[in-house]
Amino acid sequence: MILLAFEFSSDLRTVAVLRDLEVLAETEHARSRHTPVFDLVNRALVAAGIDRAEVDALAVGLGPGSYTGVRIAISAVQGWSLGRPVRVAGISSFDALARQLTGPDPLWIAADAQREEYAVAPAAGGRCTGPVRLVSREELKSWAAAGQRVVGPDLRPRLEVAEERFPRAADVGRLAVEFGNWVLPEMLAPAYLREAAFVKAPPQREVPDLPAA
Repeated sequence: MILLAFEFSSDLRTVAVLRDLEVLAETEHARSRHTPVFDLVNRALVAAGIDRAEVDALAVGLGPGSYTGVRIAISAVQGWSLGRPVRVAGISSFDALARQLTGPDPLWIAADAQREEYAVAPAAGGRCTGPVRLVSREELKSWAAAGQRVVGPDLRPRLEVAEERFPRAADVGRLAVEFGNWVLPEMLAPAYLREAAFVKAPPQREVPDLPAA
């Protein structure tokens, strides 16, 4: 299986090409106002020596993290799947990051969720060991001050006690191959921990006709 993986949930945007569990190439871009999606894909395919037509599976990191970045990655995957019959998998970006953290000691994976809150999940032994939830910045700082390890992307300088590590497309791809969480492309959605809140517009106000001049 030739798989193309996207991980855009942090300031480090990466695209990887895998043959089964073997990573053939991975490209990266530090986030700016523009994410060069197609350049990342093209460079990864060229470096891997793979033609677009050989790709038969896609995987994407769903966050938590940059909501905009995740939506860009999902759009790229959904657009690709419209043109070619490929399998598609959505992977937790926290699960991808946990693969890098293989030590036995427990820790917290964290990502900025805005509004002075962080998405966090416990991890140990290279995997997440509990659900993702929201905590306040002050609570997360207190955990780190008490000696608990906090690891995640884009946390400094607002959370100086944290250790910065970034989820990567290579690990997103490996998880997709290992677990085969294949879904319909239209089912992909960012991991968003807050309920959507909408304010209903007031009824249209009737404006009386003005008298003719």
